[in-house]
Amino acid sequence: MSNLAIKQNIFTPQLVDIGYLNNLRSFIYKETGMHFEDNKNYYLESRIKQRMDILGLKTPFDYMDYLGKNHHSETQLLIEAITINETYFFRDFPQLQGFAEIVLPKYLVDLNSRGENQLKIWSAACSSGEEPYTLSIITKEILDDYKKFQFQIEATDIDNNILSKAQAALYDERSMKDTPTEYRENYFIHKNRLWHPTDEIKSRIKFKNLNLMNQNEMRKMQGFDFIFCRNVLIYFDDQSRKKVISNLYNSLKPGGYLFLGHSESVGRITAAFQLEKAGNFIVYRKPV
Repeated sequence: MSNLAIKQNIFTPQLVDIGYLNNLRSFIYKETGMHFEDNKNYYLESRIKQRMDILGLKTPFDYMDYLGKNHHSETQLLIEAITINETYFFRDFPQLQGFAEIVLPKYLVDLNSRGENQLKIWSAACSSGEEPYTLSIITKEILDDYKKFQFQIEATDIDNNILSKAQAALYDERSMKDTPTEYRENYFIHKNRLWHPTDEIKSRIKFKNLNLMNQNEMRKMQGFDFIFCRNVLIYFDDQSRKKVISNLYNSLKPGGYLFLGHSESVGRITAAFQLEKAGNFIVYRKPV
């Protein structure tokens, strides 16, 4: 049986409405690892209805049939419709401060002792780009005191539409609400009521599409000193979280650090990381 046939069998239109929704929920889970509880039914239905209206389809079963026949292209568009992109510059500022003032300086001492001068940072699920641009600003600020070090940031997301916005790098005042005045003045251009990161900040970042559940692509993500995967695991169940965390662990260098959102933890998933405090935050270090 072909892969396409397998995908089509997921959507056998034999069920009542709640059945089709469960089938679509299972499909999304298999494709992305994102798990939508029953209390998210309204949100999920509204996003599916959005896709149906765009395609001119009348019933959920028409949509399931269309999705089966146009698996690759429509799957990507469905993922973009259901992905929640809530972000802004310098989000969770205390954690970023811990990175800048505690973790990074200590790490640079270790890096120097090994005769290395290159930093690789990964912003996973980077959304519309505020996080990687923030990391670029912070890292540049710190490395100005350590002239020998260079850095590069890889920023990935599953949503091509949101990645296009990240690369365009045009932000309104809402995205800038937590940005310190000094950084606004030094690292942004304000024009036509929009804020643009400077070319120097943009040049450090490479954007690309990546599904964190795609094993083949994840194996290519190697040799990172720091990974920021913040406010992402909350969309996964324990099984998917375990897979993602295992992949992120493998992507880190020995001694590298993983930063999660303030409400996220790997405690129930793995004991592979060493826990360290960075200010009021816990960070996860891969043992040397």
